[in-house]
This record gives sequence, structure tokens and C-alpha cells, in this order.
Amino acid sequence: MNTEAEPIRALVSQPRTVAVVGLSPKQHRESYRVSAYMQQQGWRIVPINPVAAASGTPILGEKVYATLADAAQHERLELVNVFRNSDDVPPVVDEAIAVGAPAVWMQLGISNEAAAAKARAAGLQVVQNKCLLIEHRTWHRANLSPL
Repeated sequence: MNTEAEPIRALVSQPRTVAVVGLSPKQHRESYRVSAYMQQQGWRIVPINPVAAASGTPILGEKVYATLADAAQHERLELVNVFRNSDDVPPVVDEAIAVGAPAVWMQLGISNEAAAAKARAAGLQVVQNKCLLIEHRTWHRANLSPL
């Protein structure tokens, strides 16, 4: 069995509540495009963006939080989707662990082996360098067939 494929299949197999760290309010950004697609698929999007949170302006119709800790006080976070530079991932993983998130997903082009190892050691599922939108489409086209 492909050990990386199983967490992907498990994470995209059903809609969930996903905190999107680095979700931009700008519609041309990948974070916005991916999150809008996931929202259209029935997922609940919880935007994490300290600048946008300070303005109080919703993103994708959802309240924006400054941190995962702030969001976790109001939402049950089932997945943390990261749209930040690879070097910025360790504090996101630390916060995901602290709030009890069960999984961290680092978008295409984003990976941090040390942070991933720390997350796995804490019991979180981890996906790195994969696009949630692409993987969701791929698995659903395949009818979520067994691996």
C-alpha cells in the first residue's frame, strides 16, 4: 500500500471543517481558489489570516480568525490546510498540535520534513506538497476506490 496515498484518500473522502492558514481574500490567489472549490464540495472553510481578521471582513462568507487557537475556540477543526512558505510551517504545526487538529495538509510546493515528523509523532495525519483540490478531484473521479 502507498503509505502517502492512504491519508490523502481518508482526508478527501468526505467533507470536513478545514482551517485554511494563509487564506487570501484575493480571488486570483490559489488559497482562495482551492478554498472556494472545497466549499462548493460541501466543506466548511475556516479562514486563518491575521491581517484579514483585523479588518473584520469575511472571506468566502466565513468569519476570519487571526490564529488557529482563536478559531479552535469556536470551531471543531478537522484539517489544517497550509498556504504558507515551507519555512513558516513549524509554528503552524505547533499550533495545530496544541488545538488538537487531527491532520495537517501542506499545499503544492510546501513541505517541511521536521514539522511533518513532529506532527506525525503527535499523532496527526500529514500530507505535504499536494494540492487539496487536485487530490479531491482525483480521488472522487476514481470513485474513492480502495487502494
